[in-house]
Amino acid sequence: MTKAFIALALAVATGLGSTAPVRADQDAGASPFISMQNTRIVRGEQYIPGIWVDPDGCEHWVMDDGAEGYMSPHTDRNGIPVCRRGNTCGVMNTDQFFATDKYAISSAGKARLAEFFRQAQATSFIITGHTDSRASDEYNLRLSYNRALAVASVAKSVGARIADVRGYGERWPVASNATANGMAKNRRVEIICVR
Repeated sequence: MTKAFIALALAVATGLGSTAPVRADQDAGASPFISMQNTRIVRGEQYIPGIWVDPDGCEHWVMDDGAEGYMSPHTDRNGIPVCRRGNTCGVMNTDQFFATDKYAISSAGKARLAEFFRQAQATSFIITGHTDSRASDEYNLRLSYNRALAVASVAKSVGARIADVRGYGERWPVASNATANGMAKNRRVEIICVR
C-alpha cells in the first residue's frame, strides 16, 4: 500500500509540475487541462434581444434563439413575477367600426377612437383583436390582427404609445358562438391601458 501511495503521489506531482500556470493575458486554451474546443461563444451581434408585453401588462425579454423571461424584478411568495396589471379600458364592438370582413375604420369611427385615446390616462396601450368562429382559424387570426392594427394606427396618430398589437381570432370568446348575439359580442377589439 505504501508503494502504491508513493507511486500515485509521484504521478500527481509530475503531472501537476508539468503544467505552467496560465497568466491572465495568455490563452486559457493552451493549458492541457482546459478544453476550449466545444465552447460556444455568445457575441452580442449574434442574438437580437426583444421585449414584448402580454395582455396582463407583463414585460418579457426574448432572444432569437428562444430564451425568454420576465423583466419584472418583483416576485410573490411563490416566486412568480408580479407585473403591472393592465386594465381593459375600452372594448369596442367591431360591427360599429368595421364592415363585414374588412379592417378599414370609417372616418366617424376614427374620430371616436382618436377622442378616446386623447382622454385615456395611460402610459401605453395594448390592442387585441377578436372575431367570432364563422371563418377559418387562419382567416380569423389575420382579420383580428389587421383590425387591431387599424385601431393602433389611430392611436399612434394622436400620439398614444402602443406597447403591443395582437390578433387572437376566435381563441378568446367572451360569449357563445352558437347564437348571433354571442357572435356579435365576440367580434371586438379590446384596448388595454397600461399605467
